[in-house]
Amino acid sequence: FVFSLFLGVGKTTLIQKVTQALKSSGIPIDGFYTEEVREGGRRTGFDVVTLSGKRGPLSRVSSDSSTSRREYRVGQYVVDLVSFEQLVLPMLRNVNHGSDAEKKICVIDEIGKMELFSQAFIQAVRQTLTGSGTVVLGTIPIPKGKPLDLVEEIRSRKDVKVFNVS
Repeated sequence: FVFSLFLGVGKTTLIQKVTQALKSSGIPIDGFYTEEVREGGRRTGFDVVTLSGKRGPLSRVSSDSSTSRREYRVGQYVVDLVSFEQLVLPMLRNVNHGSDAEKKICVIDEIGKMELFSQAFIQAVRQTLTGSGTVVLGTIPIPKGKPLDLVEEIRSRKDVKVFNVS
């Protein structure tokens, strides 16, 4: 497995460039990345973009400061868990259920606070990491504040190589 930690601006750009290089080399690759959504020069949220070209909201800025029971929030962003799971889970299940001859590189950008609200995503990432022959290229956040269980689990795996890119 290859698992990369990217710090600061440019991690998604790096993921996109690596993905393009692998695709142009004919290497089977699937996965997703997150992309900023901006309006009038201001970041208003993040989208999930699959390598097959599907796109949907991951989160958006909320103008309402009250928190409803079913709302998942990270700072000013409200996470759209339904949209995220509808885009990402079928792709991860496809990677996990392919035959050994169909194994590919799986891009997971990223495994962070927003994505970890989904228990189904956590389970799918664990299955992907334990799948024989699956190579994962992913991003995880730098350790700060309260540790994220899955992130620390990934960071401590013997079969994971973490690269710090600044």
